[in-house]
Amino acid sequence: MTLLATLLLLTISEVAILATICLIAGMVRGFSGFALSAMVMASGALIIPPVQLIPICWWLEMTASLFMLRSGWQEANRKVAIGLAIGSTLGVPFGLALTTAIAPEQSKLVALGVIIVLAALQLMRVRMPFLVSNWGLYGSGWLAGVATGLASVGGMVVALYVLAQQARPPQMRASLVLFLFLGSVTTMISLLSFGIMDQTAVKRGLVMALPAGLGVVLGKLLFVPKWEHLYKPFCLTLLIVLASTGIIRLILGA
Repeated sequence: MTLLATLLLLTISEVAILATICLIAGMVRGFSGFALSAMVMASGALIIPPVQLIPICWWLEMTASLFMLRSGWQEANRKVAIGLAIGSTLGVPFGLALTTAIAPEQSKLVALGVIIVLAALQLMRVRMPFLVSNWGLYGSGWLAGVATGLASVGGMVVALYVLAQQARPPQMRASLVLFLFLGSVTTMISLLSFGIMDQTAVKRGLVMALPAGLGVVLGKLLFVPKWEHLYKPFCLTLLIVLASTGIIRLILGA
């Protein structure tokens, strides 16, 4: 464990806490189809800065997407997922530029604030009819990319877009899975360009992908269709509580 902590440039307790967070976040992704990165960011931002968590979340999302891609490809609205991914590709650099330009403590507040706002909008089921257009499609993708660069929560922006479409829950879940996979492929280019995906980030991501992957498998096994309507409100409420607690701790500790 000591050798692993040294390899990841973290303390033993930080490795253990981060691995536990990734396991739980993976389970949430397994039965809800979203919120993996948001959960990791909301809890892990108090351990390491968001700019270091973002590349770790990339590996987690890619791992989860590979586990869930088959159903996502079969049931998703592929045209919408591809359009969103194109917009996201253009938006990620803007989010990363902001994240790398501000101080770590400020980036934590920004990331947690973004999570709270997006989770609250989804929890209140806010529908934005103007998104039901080509401009809405690519604009939502762009905003998702910015959110990815800020806090790895592009999927939550896309969830608001899909909500405006009033799509069937299975299709919405599958479209999110497909978008997250396609978006992860293009996001890697931006992460490399900004120098954020360095050797340490790769090591951390690969190690944390193990508990996250295990969590996804467990989450899929725990998925019970009759409780599906309860999963999303529970996850969103948990995200708001975690992010709000994080902001309070940051303010009090400042």
